[in-house]
Amino acid sequence: MMPILYAGIVLAVIGLIFGLVLTFASKAFHVDVDERVTQVRECCAGANCGACGYPGCDGFAAAVVAGEAPVTGCKPAGAEGARKIAAIMGTDAGAAEERQVARVLCQGMKGVAKERYTYDGYKSCATAASIAGGPKDCRFACIGLGDCADHCAFGAITMKDGIACIDPDKCTACGACVAACPRSVIKLMPASQNVIVRCRNSDIARVARSVCMDACIGCGRCKKECQYDAIVVENGFARILPEKCTRCGACAQVCPCKCITTD
Repeated sequence: MMPILYAGIVLAVIGLIFGLVLTFASKAFHVDVDERVTQVRECCAGANCGACGYPGCDGFAAAVVAGEAPVTGCKPAGAEGARKIAAIMGTDAGAAEERQVARVLCQGMKGVAKERYTYDGYKSCATAASIAGGPKDCRFACIGLGDCADHCAFGAITMKDGIACIDPDKCTACGACVAACPRSVIKLMPASQNVIVRCRNSDIARVARSVCMDACIGCGRCKKECQYDAIVVENGFARILPEKCTRCGACAQVCPCKCITTD
């Protein structure tokens, strides 16, 4: 009986010693945290997406309080979040920028874009792109294996018929999908810009059409039809200038390749 009692006393003493050491350490190494860090953190989207350029929402909040990051740095939080953070910091968020969303500049789904081979390897766009130029003949096409969807923390991206589809209502413009795409097929654009050239193929018209039925051939009909000088044709494909575009959709109606959409 006595050995058990002694063992219990020893354990209690050891526990007491460790408790005292931890108490002393917590006081000696205590760092005061500005309560504004917690307040700013609560205004963030909470996805830890890294779009702000800092390691998660905690890192961004600390940077804002330290004066190292702008109050508008959390894109997923939007204009409302920026205003709340600005109120905490006693500053002005300024004029709210127009909300942006990610757009897929490609329509090369199955049956539209010609396939070079059937890919049956590791499900990764980056991996597939490194093998013989990728499974699709068009070097500008969405590979469609979902790297963008895997990186989206908001469930805004789904894969359909071999191409990425983005729900603009769920997109927060964090930019994670843009960074994840090995073909740079995804671009952040103003949410109101619904007239979009869904192609970036800069090859000559004959080559572009040989690899994708919906490829832009740079014919210039859209440019001629636009009354607002909102379209330029550069590097073999059309590009719309959002600051001049009135969203009339006239260009989409005359496009012979149907590569301009008005969704």
